[in-house]
Amino acid sequence: MTGSPKPIVLLLGEVLHATKEWDELAGIAELRQLNHGNRKQFLKNCHSGVYRGLLAISRTYDSVELTGRFDQELIDLLPQTLKFISHNGAGYDQIDAEACANRGISVSNTPGAADASTANTAIFLLLGALRRAHVPATALREGRWRGSMGLGHDPDGKTLGILGMGGIGSAFALRAATFGFDIQYHNRNPVVHSSSNPTKARYVSFEELLRTSDVISIHLPLNDATRGLIGRKEFRKMKDGVVIVNTARGKIIDEEALVEALERDKLFAAGLDVFDKEPEIHPGLIKSDKVVLMPHVGTSTVETQRKMELLVIDNVRNALQRGSLLTPVVESRKSRM
Repeated sequence: MTGSPKPIVLLLGEVLHATKEWDELAGIAELRQLNHGNRKQFLKNCHSGVYRGLLAISRTYDSVELTGRFDQELIDLLPQTLKFISHNGAGYDQIDAEACANRGISVSNTPGAADASTANTAIFLLLGALRRAHVPATALREGRWRGSMGLGHDPDGKTLGILGMGGIGSAFALRAATFGFDIQYHNRNPVVHSSSNPTKARYVSFEELLRTSDVISIHLPLNDATRGLIGRKEFRKMKDGVVIVNTARGKIIDEEALVEALERDKLFAAGLDVFDKEPEIHPGLIKSDKVVLMPHVGTSTVETQRKMELLVIDNVRNALQRGSLLTPVVESRKSRM
C-alpha cells in the first residue's frame, strides 16, 4: 500500500537566507517553485490546472513580477484546494486579503520580523532629511567638498508626529526618543498596552498631528482608508518647514502634492524609501536637493531577511501540520470569527 500523497506547496520567488529550513519542508510536503514568467502565463497555468491540488503558496515580495497582484481575477482562478498564502512582508497590499477570505483562503504576513530594520531605516532617513544630507554627500563625491550645503536642524526638542503606532511605529518611537524628540502619534484608536507605546507618546487627532508636528513619520499599512491620505489639503495644514519621512507605502502620499510642497518650501525636506509607482520615481523628487531617497530597502539586511523567511516557513509548516497560520492578517482572523 502507498501512503497518502503529500500536500503541495508552491514557492513564488526565491528563498535566499533560510534555504535549509525551506528544504526541510520536503519531509512533509511536495515542494514546487515558480521563479520565472509573467502574470499572463501564471493565469493561463491556473486556468489549465497546472496547480491542481495545491494547498499552500509561499510568496516573496518581488514575486509580484511573476504573477501581478493577487486580485479578484487571479484569486478566482486559484485551485479550490488552496487554503493558505504565506506572504513575505509586513505590508500585504499585493494581496486582496478580503477576496481571499471570501474564498476560504487564509493569508499570513511577517509582523515583528521587519520592525527593527524598518525603524532603523526611518531613523536614517529622518536624520538625513534634517541635515539635507544628500547635498554635501553628492558634492563630496563630485569633488566639490560641501557644495551648496546650507545649515540643517537638530532633532532635540522638535515635535515628532508618528502616523501608525504599530510594531514598526513603536520601534521607531523608541529609537527617536533618544534624540530628544517630543513624541505624539495618531492611530485609528489609542494603543492600550504599554508595550505598544514604550515612550509614552501622547495620542492626538489626525488634524492636531498635522498642525503641530515638526517632523511626520508614516508607518501605516496601505488600504482604502490610507491611500492618498496625505495630499494638498493635508500639506496646507502642516507647519512651514515640516519634514516628512515615509518607509511605509508610497501611495499613502500624493506625490504630485509632495513635490509641490517641496518646491514652494512648505517642506524643509523629506526622507523616502517608498514611492507611488515603484520602481519609477517622480522626476520632481529626483531633481530636488531636499529629498533623501532610498529604493525600498527598509528590510534589506541579512539578519532581517532571514527572520522574515523563517517566519514565512514557520507559517507554511504550521498550516501543513495544524491547519492554521501563525500570523494571519486581520482579514483572515475576521473570517474565522
